[in-house]
Parts: sequence; structure tokens; C-alpha cells
Amino acid sequence: MSANKKLIDAYLLIDHANANDPNTTSIAGTLIAKEVVYGLRMTSTLLHFMATPSAALQLAARCQHICRWEIPRNEYPMDRTGYLKWRTDLKKFHANKAAEILEKVGYDQEIIDRVAFLLQKKQLKRDTETQILEDVICLVFLEFYYEEFMSKHTDEKVIDILQKTWKKMSEKGHDAALALSYSDRGLALIKKALN
Repeated sequence: MSANKKLIDAYLLIDHANANDPNTTSIAGTLIAKEVVYGLRMTSTLLHFMATPSAALQLAARCQHICRWEIPRNEYPMDRTGYLKWRTDLKKFHANKAAEILEKVGYDQEIIDRVAFLLQKKQLKRDTETQILEDVICLVFLEFYYEEFMSKHTDEKVIDILQKTWKKMSEKGHDAALALSYSDRGLALIKKALN
């Protein structure tokens, strides 16, 4: 099987798994499972951000939120410790779900291990692909989810999240983020966060 055919088959299985998301979003008047939309946005943003990403990086981007609704945030204590435990458990869960799909498609263990490595954000700031994946995650948040997030939170909370987001990004990620379009309030809060 060609590498491209494998990638397409993997995407189809990932999207099929994510299509079970009970949460939906409206795109051009059609309700689509939220995690399917998120996966498509991750792929599109990655390909815009980097000309020739590896297969492992493309797969990790598409799997970033695979079946995320199966581990709801509200099943953990609603404090920082609970949040961090939830995030750690999610990374392992996503890596395991991805491995199941990639094995079915016929990827070798090296690729499966690399996707798991990336999904668990190992060696952020030191591993080039982990950093690219993190940049893409942050860019997808800023382009597609930031305005809605901002409408639900205080300026102080938004600024705090923006500062944490910015710290995780590379210089190239910063440049891409500043090139996005924002509302007046959105841009004002970004400027405050960066000062």
C-alpha cells in the first residue's frame, strides 16, 4: 500500500471515530461532530504552517482530539491538579486510540511510537515536530476558538490563557498567530497579554 493511501485510510478511520462525538458544530448550516471539525482544522493548519510534514506529524495532528468526549473534564476535580491529571490522561488516551487505528491501517511500530510521542507532547521546545504540533494546536485555538472563549471569560482569564499559549509557541508560531484576523477586543487582549 502506498504511503499516501495509508494516510488517507488512517484519516478516514480517525474521522469515523470522531464522528461519534455527541457534540456538534454548525458549518455552513450543517451540524457536524465537533471533533471531526477540529481534526480537519488541525490538518489544514498544519499543511499551511509547514510545507512537507512527516506522516507521523500529519497523523498526530489529525488524532490530536480523537474521541476526546469519552474522558470529560467534569469527571476530574475542578482545580489545577484535576485539570493537569485530565490533560495527562487525555494524552495517553489519544495515543492509545491512535495506535489502534494505525495498527489497523498497517503502519509499522516506529510510526505508531512516533505518533504517540508527539501526542504526548514529549520534549516540547526540544523536538522540532512536537513544537510544530504545539504551534498548530495554538494556531487552531486562536483562529477558530479564541473569540468564543473570550466571550465566556473575563479579560484577566483570557490574558492569562493567552500568555500561557504564547509561552508554548515558537517564533514562527508567534509570527503566524499575529498574522491571523481578530476582533478589536481580541486583538486588544493579545496586545495586553504580550506587554
